[in-house]
Amino acid sequence: MTRYTRDEIRAAMRLYAVTDRRWLRPGESLGSVCRRALENGVTLIQLREKDLPPAEILREAEELGALCRAFRAPFVVNDSVELALAGGADGVHLGQSDLRGRDVRALLGPDRILGITARTVEEAVAAQRAGADYIGVGSVFSTGTKRDARPMSRETLTAIRAAVSLPMVAIGGIRADNILSLAGSGVDGAAVVSAIFAADDPGAAAAELAGLAREMVGRG
Repeated sequence: MTRYTRDEIRAAMRLYAVTDRRWLRPGESLGSVCRRALENGVTLIQLREKDLPPAEILREAEELGALCRAFRAPFVVNDSVELALAGGADGVHLGQSDLRGRDVRALLGPDRILGITARTVEEAVAAQRAGADYIGVGSVFSTGTKRDARPMSRETLTAIRAAVSLPMVAIGGIRADNILSLAGSGVDGAAVVSAIFAADDPGAAAAELAGLAREMVGRG
């Protein structure tokens, strides 16, 4: 496990890939698609496979963690502090419901990355107080990944940015044709799911998004 500084975490937000094995084609694995994504500009990978049993998540975490280390990119596991620790991940990403009644930072330890989802200013401030290293904000656009998610207004996005000093990654429905509209909102990058994993050529999709993410952040 590599300990990342705040500046390194902020840089890792630029193009943040969230896995979705439902899009895998015959002969593909999460590892093979993530390798192409990392080769073409992805800066962080989150393992998010809610339908897999814990043993399978642990196996994938060990494989993807080793892959990310080879590319010097942080690797985090969704939802489970326990699986993140067991799999040797660099950290964990949690929703608001995962925080209730637990001191997650104490469970995770001081060196691993803690990411927390925030949809409001209040949630973002609470995440910062809970020891988060970054926040994921959204959904910023309509998305099929979370069908009940309502798009976040630009005003809320900028208000969250003004309220906290944490690195901030936007998520939800982000594609090559809309990522630049996030320029100037204060986000440090974009998290994508289907824009890479559902693409005919995940490597080419990652390369295009990486260039656009650099432009988006640069405009800010």
